[in-house]
Amino acid sequence: MSEPRLNPQTQNSHSQPAVELQAVSKLFDRFAALHDVNATLIRGRLYALLGENGAGKTTLLRIIAGLSRPTRGSVRVLGADNPRDVSGRMGYMAHSTLLYDDLTARENLEYFGGLYQDRKILSSEEARDLVGLNNVDVRRRVSEYSQGMKQRLALARALLASPELLLLDEPFSNVDANSISAMALLLGRLRDEGTTVLVITHQLDALAGVADEWITLRSGSIVARSNSLSESASMRSDG
Repeated sequence: MSEPRLNPQTQNSHSQPAVELQAVSKLFDRFAALHDVNATLIRGRLYALLGENGAGKTTLLRIIAGLSRPTRGSVRVLGADNPRDVSGRMGYMAHSTLLYDDLTARENLEYFGGLYQDRKILSSEEARDLVGLNNVDVRRRVSEYSQGMKQRLALARALLASPELLLLDEPFSNVDANSISAMALLLGRLRDEGTTVLVITHQLDALAGVADEWITLRSGSIVARSNSLSESASMRSDG
C-alpha cells in the first residue's frame, strides 16, 4: 500500500471537534438502539468503536454519516448541524461492501468517483494503489474477487475523495492477516495526516498500537472510553 495524499483541509485542525453528539437516542418502535449518547471526537484521531452485536455501533455510525436520523438529540459533524451537508467530506464503508459485482474494480471506482461533483477525487489507479490492489486485473468483475479483495476495494471507494472523516464498519472482516496489518498501517498514516477515523471492529488486535482511543458501547450507551487497549478489554470483561 502506498503513501496516501495529504488532506490539506485537516492539517491545522487537530484541536477542533470532528463529531459532537449530544443526548443522541435512536428508537425502532419501542426498541432503543441508542440511548442518550454523548461524545466528542477530536479531529485527527483514530477511534475504535467496540461492543457486542446489537450494541448500537452500526446505528451510531450511520447517524454520524447522515444515513439515519436520531429520534432525539443533536449531531454536529465537521462543523455542520446536518451531517448530510458535509457528506462529500466523509468516507463511509458499510459492513457489506455495497459494490456492483457485475462491474470491474476500475468501473466501480470510476462510477462512485463520479458522484463527487464538487470534490477533487483520486483516480481509480491511485485509490487501488492505496489499499494494495494496484496489481488486480482490471478486466475482472468484482464477483470474481475474494471477500478480502472486496473489502479492500470498498475501502478504496471510501477514500476516493480524501475524506476528512472516515467511517468504517468492520473493515477487517474476512481479510487475511497481512492485509489487516497493511490496512491498519494505512489508517494510522491517514490519521497522522489529519483524517479523523472511526472504526467499528471486533478484531481488537488489528488496531493495537494504532488507535488513539477505544470507545465501548453496550445496549445503546457508551460505557467506557480508554486510551489503552488492555484497559478497554478489562472494562469490557468487567461488564
